[in-house]
Amino acid sequence: MKLVSHILVLVLLFVVKTIKAQEFSITATVVNVTSNEGKVSYALYDKVNYMKKPIQAKSSKVVDRKSTVVFENVPAGEYSVICFHDKNDNDKMDFEPSGMPLEDYGASNNIMRMGPPMYEDSKFQVTDKDVSLEIKF
Repeated sequence: MKLVSHILVLVLLFVVKTIKAQEFSITATVVNVTSNEGKVSYALYDKVNYMKKPIQAKSSKVVDRKSTVVFENVPAGEYSVICFHDKNDNDKMDFEPSGMPLEDYGASNNIMRMGPPMYEDSKFQVTDKDVSLEIKF
């Protein structure tokens, strides 16, 4: 019985290690922040929760007009990253009364049209390795 218990523990440890090995990181860098004020806030989404509650959310200070975050433990799949320059550090994107944004924003793949970023334009795949994204406002 003791031998069976040890074998089960070893199998379980192997399975957990294999599952962990299938998680990746996504590094997102905004390369053209207009100033070093405030921070850049990022959100990682999949298609189901796009523009709702993010899978992961992170912020990073701006240094030399660049900002970088790393989303860790991301399973293989399809994702999108959107971000904005929170110049006044109030943890929200600010808008004019007309609805126009007062702060710069961007999305993975750098396809920007009038209005908010679209999932289909910003989606990318995480397959078998870590991903690095360069985002421009």
